[in-house]
Amino acid sequence: MALRLFNSLSRSIEAFEPQNPDRVTLYVCGPTVYNFVHIGNARGPVVFGILADLLRRHYGGLVYARNITDVDDKINQAAAETGQPIQAITDRFTRAYREHMAALGVAPPDVEPAATDHIGEIVAMIQRLIEAGHAYAAEGHVLFSVASYPAYGALSRRSTEDMLAGARVDVAPYKRDPGDFVLWKPSTPDLPGWDSPWGRGRPGWHIECSAMSATHLGETIDIHAGGVDLQFPHHENEIAQSTCAHGGRVFARYWLHNGMLNFGGAKMSKSVGNVSRVNDLIARHPPEALRLALMSAHYRQPLDWSDALIEQSVRTLDRLYGTLRDLAGVPEDAGTPVPDAVEAVLLDDLNTPRALAELAQLAGQARQAATDADRREAKSALLAAGRALGLLQQDPADWFRRGADHGDDERIQALVEQRTRAKRDRDFATADAIREQLSAEGIVLEDTPQGVRWRRGG
Repeated sequence: MALRLFNSLSRSIEAFEPQNPDRVTLYVCGPTVYNFVHIGNARGPVVFGILADLLRRHYGGLVYARNITDVDDKINQAAAETGQPIQAITDRFTRAYREHMAALGVAPPDVEPAATDHIGEIVAMIQRLIEAGHAYAAEGHVLFSVASYPAYGALSRRSTEDMLAGARVDVAPYKRDPGDFVLWKPSTPDLPGWDSPWGRGRPGWHIECSAMSATHLGETIDIHAGGVDLQFPHHENEIAQSTCAHGGRVFARYWLHNGMLNFGGAKMSKSVGNVSRVNDLIARHPPEALRLALMSAHYRQPLDWSDALIEQSVRTLDRLYGTLRDLAGVPEDAGTPVPDAVEAVLLDDLNTPRALAELAQLAGQARQAATDADRREAKSALLAAGRALGLLQQDPADWFRRGADHGDDERIQALVEQRTRAKRDRDFATADAIREQLSAEGIVLEDTPQGVRWRRGG
């Protein structure tokens, strides 16, 4: 089985062939740390984290970088509005981002570069662009000359006119062309700034990712990934400045873009105000259910986000964890590989909806297994498939507790068993009374071939 990915640059599914199978390189655009991220910002880390694990299983090594943008005008604005020091804001929201991604089952990348740690590399890249005639200094700014790179627009496939219409273009007198974008800008004394050949200033957003990816992954990387909203202008600008700074070398060989989340029929966006923040969601819902919801549609497609989707994901996990709870006494075979059916659909451009369908089939097989050997094999396959998706890795009892009083489980189980005995003895009044009592406590009873099991309602 070979990995096939949809390359946004060619608009086609391509077989993935790394430059060096022993050192595959993956760069994913990370957050700008000026506030809590919304759930749409988590889709890329979840899906591309699955990709990172897939690459590790199939190649000799992977270097996965996901950056932190900690110098940006949005951060400066947040500091001005709140009266907090800039570093206090970036430290707080960087820490929150890491915690919230971990709650969603997103493993940290191999490298997490911060823009402020790479000012020297950024300045050096800008100098190379000026020397090569692709950038120019003007009034304390340095701008990339879009006209100097004829291939500009190849990723987004937009005309120059469309790109100007679709971008927030700052028409400034120091620009040679309205489409030229900022590599370096001057800083007033109250703003972050670093010394440079063009005066005290700070980098533009686009040049940060180019410098960080080159520093940690090399001038040509295998895969660059991020949200489709970054395709233009951010990724388009990265391609232009990286290609020109490195003597025409290809910047990224495969481009992957995840679709946006829609909420109430509109794209989820901080500027629109229709956002669901991760920190709020994980306070109200099981984080694993949020993770499953994020992979319920193919990563390239839009995803309609709703409370109903979350509840459906909770019920799905209830069924899966219920299967594992029924198999609690069955040992797992350590080192069981990801089942072929699951691996095959993940290798087919990260088809997580089909992988989830295969997961449900494995759970069904586990419930129907008749012998001890079959149950052991089925449980091991189910857990291995779950690992590939970052699911089913907690103890079933912990899943069903979901923050409830852990010491109450034995009492509930005793009531369930008492109700079962009452039904067997045809004491239906007692059985009904126990069901009503448990229902009032939010306990849901489910009849299964293995007997009655219970869960706390979502």
